[in-house]
Amino acid sequence: MFHNSSQKKFWTFKNDDELEQMRCMANEKFRKKALESGKPGISELMFLERHEEDALFRHYERRLLDFCNAFKPAMPKSVVGTAVMYFRRFYLNNSIMEYHPRIIMLTCAYLSCKVDEFNVSSTQFVGNLLQESPAGQERVVEQILEYELLLIQQLNFHLVVHNPYRPMEGLLIDLKTRYPTLENPESLRKSADDFLTQAAMTDAGLLFSPSQIALTAILNSASRAGLNMESYLTECLGLKEDKETLSKMYDSMRRMKTLLKKYELPKQEEVNIYKQKLERIHVEFATSSNKRKRGYEEDGHVAKEPRLTEEDWTDEDLL
Repeated sequence: MFHNSSQKKFWTFKNDDELEQMRCMANEKFRKKALESGKPGISELMFLERHEEDALFRHYERRLLDFCNAFKPAMPKSVVGTAVMYFRRFYLNNSIMEYHPRIIMLTCAYLSCKVDEFNVSSTQFVGNLLQESPAGQERVVEQILEYELLLIQQLNFHLVVHNPYRPMEGLLIDLKTRYPTLENPESLRKSADDFLTQAAMTDAGLLFSPSQIALTAILNSASRAGLNMESYLTECLGLKEDKETLSKMYDSMRRMKTLLKKYELPKQEEVNIYKQKLERIHVEFATSSNKRKRGYEEDGHVAKEPRLTEEDWTDEDLL
């Protein structure tokens, strides 16, 4: 149950400001570590600003979603949602300047397949890197496995993600059985699904419960179809006399819709410029930050250097 979950306790936050503060701290933490490394030629000018980091994050998150949606065999929605949430959680406390999103996104997708019991072999998984040679795919597997424990640790071993897809199915069933005013609840599905996809690309899953997101998706779909479902909230959900809860619910819905309206993909020309900066940073710090840490940092143990670096394959390999 969500209300007793690690997601509610540790990964649901008060507001956008709290999330941005965490991301700024992750950015600053990497800057400080880099400047203290003593490497010659290191200056503040080479680092990514927060807005540049955010643009690259959204770019790679979109690439993650595209990879999952094009995956063969077809990846269930819950697996995709879990992968995207892992990606968002990881970069709350880590900078993309330290861990390249190109490999983290694949590791998130691979781990979500295992956790949600979508049984694909590692060979099947990297077989979806269509532009990569078989030998290259095998090296990517090695790299994903090198990062897997690091990802698990940075998620604080909280691997179960409650997605809004199941609550939405429950709401559709409830509408069919208890709300005869609506003749065809299934007509709301397509638009509601689109809403959930858009919500997954925002911080909605870090700010609201899965049921809140699902209910907002249904009501938004109804509104777009010109249907008024206020009576469903007041009568079927029993909120007629609970004005305070109803008010909070409407407020959450407004905040959620604002998140979706504000979201936009970065311009490709901006992405290209920021990616050049990112690659330079990863080349500069390859001997330190690009070692594949297996989670033994406290004991001074670091995993072997992989035979493949992020720079040996590109975004085009994800097509």
